[in-house]
Amino acid sequence: MIEFIVIVESSADARTTTKLADRVLLEKVAWLEPELLEHLFRWSGLEEKTDYSCWKDINYIIESAKQKGLRLPRFIGRGRYGSPPLKADGASSIKVLNLVRFLQKARPIKAVVFIRDLDNQPERREGIEQARSQQLNEPPQLQIIIGTADKTRESWVLNGFIPSNDRELQILEEIKSELNFDPCEESHRLRASEKSEPERIRNPKIVLEKLTGGDMDREKLCWEETSLDILRTRGVKTGLTAYLSEIEERLAPILSE
Repeated sequence: MIEFIVIVESSADARTTTKLADRVLLEKVAWLEPELLEHLFRWSGLEEKTDYSCWKDINYIIESAKQKGLRLPRFIGRGRYGSPPLKADGASSIKVLNLVRFLQKARPIKAVVFIRDLDNQPERREGIEQARSQQLNEPPQLQIIIGTADKTRESWVLNGFIPSNDRELQILEEIKSELNFDPCEESHRLRASEKSEPERIRNPKIVLEKLTGGDMDREKLCWEETSLDILRTRGVKTGLTAYLSEIEERLAPILSE
């Protein structure tokens, strides 16, 4: 069974982004049915029998691999000769890709999906894109997908929030009145990181908690049930639309081969 490696910041990121990818694959691969997904591929981490790997663990995973005798390409801390210096996350991304190239000798890995919160740091995506441009055409074949949430994963979840009852509608209207904009249609405008007043209401994590009551099952409806068309429309400025397009353009063809 083929594998798609997932690099994320947390388990919540993994749950959200892989389910969204599943939905796009079901939409774009004509013959694909939900019950077939688990038989065609699996979402994996760098280590065998894991479902994802976290950015913070990359160096540990690589060192563990070396201790087991894996001989990995030496990473010298910069881009290729003549290339501009690597920006944030570029070095870590190349380390991941170097390890994956080695793992492909024993595992049927067909793609790597990099998921990252930008947290007001656009250079994070730029660094991952640098790594992709350097390695995209290297053998063996490997698709490299990038998903960057602007500002955080919660911005994507808010893009999918649709009130399901009068209480949720009332809470949303109150928040809209306080913000003077709809936090679901324009969640990219929620730029604050503070959890204290007066910026608290402009923190996407706080807004999502208010709307869902901190209920993960309610959150899940935002990315599992809201139509992909709505997500694409609302997610242009949060990076969600771009991520869905990357899945469609880079991952779906693997299953169509």
